Amino acid sequence: MSIPTTHPFAFDPTYGMKLGQLLAIVPPEAPPGFDDFWKKRYRRAIAIDPGPVLTRSRLHHPTWQVLDIVYTSTDGLRIGGWLLLPHDRPVRRGLVVGHGYGGREVPEFDLPVEETAILFLCSRGMSLSAHPPIPPDAPGHVLYDIDKPDDYVIGGCVDDVWLGVSTLLALYPWIAGRIGYIGASFGGGLGALAIPFDERIDRGHLIVPTFGDRKQWLSLPTVGSADSVQTYQKTHPDVLEHLRLYDAATAATRIMVPMLVAAALFDPAVAPPCQFAVANAVPASKDNEIFVLDAGHFDYPGMMEQNYALREKLRAFMRLL
Repeated sequence: MSIPTTHPFAFDPTYGMKLGQLLAIVPPEAPPGFDDFWKKRYRRAIAIDPGPVLTRSRLHHPTWQVLDIVYTSTDGLRIGGWLLLPHDRPVRRGLVVGHGYGGREVPEFDLPVEETAILFLCSRGMSLSAHPPIPPDAPGHVLYDIDKPDDYVIGGCVDDVWLGVSTLLALYPWIAGRIGYIGASFGGGLGALAIPFDERIDRGHLIVPTFGDRKQWLSLPTVGSADSVQTYQKTHPDVLEHLRLYDAATAATRIMVPMLVAAALFDPAVAPPCQFAVANAVPASKDNEIFVLDAGHFDYPGMMEQNYALREKLRAFMRLL
């Protein structure tokens, strides 16, 4: 292990916890109406025709054909992103890829998948999906309509994932049952919320996911998006009750498809106890795995080697079945 021992933070990004303690964390119980809330959202979302529009991108790559894409999500919002298609192979499966709270400026060309249509979406309010008055920055975005559970922007971002799946099915209907999801940090939290309620998603890969165990998320020091919500909580003490409906760890207990979750022992932006609350919540199965990283949101010795090992795990995990 190469857990960082020196860092610039005023708090300990391990929060004093070792791997055994982190693996013992249990997810919080669901609040009343949790499942009904998300099932209703899902039914509303998939009733929408995403109407994807594709145009040739200015980006070029030797392995992938790159297209710019826009599709319609809930509330009439137009969601932008990129679609990667194999140059000389058929499309046999699909993949929706989220992003962190920094947004996304370009797609990733090195995901270890083949014969796959990859949709890199930009969640509402950010990057290609900028939509004033939704703030484009993480501290503002995470607070937008936080006091209105039905309208909270994070719920809309989950809708964007579901409509991303709808978009791939509209374009390539023969890949039904072979659509996966990948998301890191912010995108990891969205995936944990989206996957359990969408039977069209057949597997998921979450990296250092946020939004797990909201009580801890609101109490542990951080430089991530939780920091602005912790400040907000000082004058709005009821915010936890609103956020219990948006607990990624609670949602993850309902996941019934194969999952590869990477969680870190040290992370100043997403507290490891919150990450492991999500990872541990996924029901135990031979098809599920927790991949332990020494650190997240921070450079560390051995990072390249661990990332390579995780990439090879992902290659096997996303293989065609």
